[in-house]
Amino acid sequence: MEDSNYKTLQIKRKSPNSSVFDLVINRPSRGNALSADFFTEFPAALSSLDRNPDVAVVVLSGAGKHFCTGIDLRLLNSITQNAGSAEEGRTREKLRREIKSMQQTVTAVEECRKPVIAAVHGACIGGGVDIITACDLRYCTEEAEFSVKEVDLAITADLGTLQRLPGIVGFGNAAELALTARHFSGLEAKRLGLVSRVFGDRAAMEEGVAQIAEGIAGRSPLAIIGTKRVLIESRDMAMQQGLDYVATWNSAVLLSDDLKEAVSAHLQKRKPLFAKL
Repeated sequence: MEDSNYKTLQIKRKSPNSSVFDLVINRPSRGNALSADFFTEFPAALSSLDRNPDVAVVVLSGAGKHFCTGIDLRLLNSITQNAGSAEEGRTREKLRREIKSMQQTVTAVEECRKPVIAAVHGACIGGGVDIITACDLRYCTEEAEFSVKEVDLAITADLGTLQRLPGIVGFGNAAELALTARHFSGLEAKRLGLVSRVFGDRAAMEEGVAQIAEGIAGRSPLAIIGTKRVLIESRDMAMQQGLDYVATWNSAVLLSDDLKEAVSAHLQKRKPLFAKL
């Protein structure tokens, strides 16, 4: 399956029988910079993949030489030019709504029930870092280059990096990266814990990530979406709240055909087969 109804994205199925789908940021001539269209299309695409029962795992990547070079400067320019045309209070209230809407575009990654895996090559700058910090798993190539770039543009990063990155790499590391806006390599991203594994080149990454994604896709979809949801919800909860949340979750879905099939397959030493979600 391929979907070409988007201006800034492409959806591709790994193979005819696979439940792994590629979601590709597709503006290679602009370094996959994030345009106004992207902020409309990205949550719509994730929602479509979420609702599609054929989809178990989403792999997010970039077309061309880069993963994402950040927000398109033309979009930033249009926001600032439009800011001074109305009464100041209303102008600022409108800007807040625009920022909240753009934040929601990134949060849509977390709201997608299916796991989203980031596969990063080339540049992953500014808004690109916002997006990957919302992903469930992150992998990159050795030549990948990252930067929390916003302070270089006189902006406080506002689409999620300052909220999510500290939980991934630690507060001190996140502060250093955000305040210096320095570029760092794929190998350093691995040392920091931003990515789980670094591959020698893009082809090796695509093959390796496909294997990881297929492995996840072969497991119980109820268990996978439950694990994603509980991880995200527990992140901002106290320990006892998190334990109570997962108890409630499992009381709702534990007694499933997936559990029966998993136990049966284990006893029979065969690969389990689960129904689509």
